[in-house]
Amino acid sequence: MAAGAVVRAWMLVLSLWGTVMGDQNITARIGKPLVLNCKGAPKKPPQQLEWKLNTGRTEAWKVLSPQGDPWDSVARVLPNGSLLLPAVGIQDEGTFRCRATSRSGKETKSNYRVRVYQIPGKPEIVDPASELMAGVPNKVGTCVSEGGYPAGTLNWLLDGKTLIPDGKGVSVKEETKRHPKTGLFTLHSELMVTPARGGALHPTFSCSFTPGLPRRRALHTAPIQLRVWSERRDAVPLKEVQLVVEPEGGVVAPGGTVTLTCEAPAQPPPQIHWIKDGRPLPLPPGPMLLLPEVGPEDQGTYSCVATHPSHGPQESRAVSVSIIETGEEGTTAGSVEGPGLETLALTLGILGGLGTVALLIGVIVWHRRRQRKGQERKVPENQEEEEEERAELNQPEEPEAAESSTGGP
Repeated sequence: MAAGAVVRAWMLVLSLWGTVMGDQNITARIGKPLVLNCKGAPKKPPQQLEWKLNTGRTEAWKVLSPQGDPWDSVARVLPNGSLLLPAVGIQDEGTFRCRATSRSGKETKSNYRVRVYQIPGKPEIVDPASELMAGVPNKVGTCVSEGGYPAGTLNWLLDGKTLIPDGKGVSVKEETKRHPKTGLFTLHSELMVTPARGGALHPTFSCSFTPGLPRRRALHTAPIQLRVWSERRDAVPLKEVQLVVEPEGGVVAPGGTVTLTCEAPAQPPPQIHWIKDGRPLPLPPGPMLLLPEVGPEDQGTYSCVATHPSHGPQESRAVSVSIIETGEEGTTAGSVEGPGLETLALTLGILGGLGTVALLIGVIVWHRRRQRKGQERKVPENQEEEEEERAELNQPEEPEAAESSTGGP
């Protein structure tokens, strides 16, 4: 807020100085052309006039005339005696004077005080809180305005009314940065509030940017409405932050999806921010981080940080996300390709060969055992047949002899 007061005081000094010196205040937008008229100059040559410039580009007064050469691409005198600046820049701020003499000999002076401006982008509230805790300091968010000139000021509003920092219930931390090349300003304003117990349960906050030049309208952020929690039984403190990764282990094929979920049970719910390889990710707060179509750039170590209104930030354990190594053509669900297929075929071939050999050996052993048992069973039977044959051969031939004797004369 102090910076805004200085800017307004400087504007007042310039305005008063221009009034005293009879200067005409001119504002021009950066990058746009600017034409300054030389009063009293003849509309056509010959002309007797002279322009003198004292700006951020000059160390002393720069003199330009119709007969002289143009000043590079910065400025030149037009045929009608006016001065043209094709593209106004920050360094063109300063004093411009023209002295012209008419053909009748009358001298006329023109004095201009030129200031330039650039309208910044619409301000926004980054890193906004989701809930507030009554009775303790809470960060509402940071209001950011980028690309403006002059710097301007940022103001916070509560339910449409300007908040005045008092160092107790309301405090603002401001930061102003200037781009080294463009000279444009970036403003940051961080708001801290301590809601009163028994106060409004759903306050609405917003932020506005006020330009550093008069007659320029203010720019406003979108409002945010927060819930205020009191210290009561339904408030649950934050104890532990856990990070769950799916699929388990964080290993995924190229082009797969990894889901990271930060579990931080507490009331009011804490703000969740994400960290990769030790650096915060530029993402809006949220309890879930989705990594679709995972590629090499997504590999790394992830963790989440939960910030509770009544506690400091608490970080989870880190988990790793990595990609499965595949062949040239990759892998698909339920299939194996490349070197993996050759290895699998070789393994199955070896196992199949060993199984076949074992089966053949078993059949041979079994067959031999069967043959041995069959031989053992046939030995006694052969012995009985041989004994019977022997008995028949050894019988006497008496009956045949008797028959032959009875049949004689």
